[in-house]
Amino acid sequence: MIVTRLDETRLLDRVEDLAGLLVDTVADGASIGFLAPLDRTAARTWWEERAAAVGAGRMAVWVARRDGRTVGTVGLAFADKPNSGHRAELVKLMVHREARGQGLGRRLLATAEQSATDAGVTLLHLDTETGSLAERLYDSAGWTRAGVIPDYAASPAGVLRPTTIYFKHV
Repeated sequence: MIVTRLDETRLLDRVEDLAGLLVDTVADGASIGFLAPLDRTAARTWWEERAAAVGAGRMAVWVARRDGRTVGTVGLAFADKPNSGHRAELVKLMVHREARGQGLGRRLLATAEQSATDAGVTLLHLDTETGSLAERLYDSAGWTRAGVIPDYAASPAGVLRPTTIYFKHV
């Protein structure tokens, strides 16, 4: 399995794979900002819209590929305010159903954390659906729960669910 950081051009070159990963993740019930069923065209558009942020350095995206296919991704969204250059948000950690249970989520998380440190970021934060499998990953990787917000986001099925906010000093 190869994990690489994408620049704007490579992200656009991999839009189809990334759209497929996003559709798969939402179809499997992950609450990552979309309702099911997620249309592949909408998923492709969402990724295309991220390319400019990657090109401008406001976002970093990594992909994991196996046998020429994208099976995982993670991103960092860098803060854009003068008083927040020390922090970034971990976004869209996704692993394809066929690649789960092999440590890929942990590897992508570690890649993003190390890259944040290399970029001078000292604080990471994220949000995830309370009670989700992702919480186990963040808990075991040393992230700290800051709290829970009730009815924060709708699940892919459209049901309002609580969200847990996490942070980690890196």
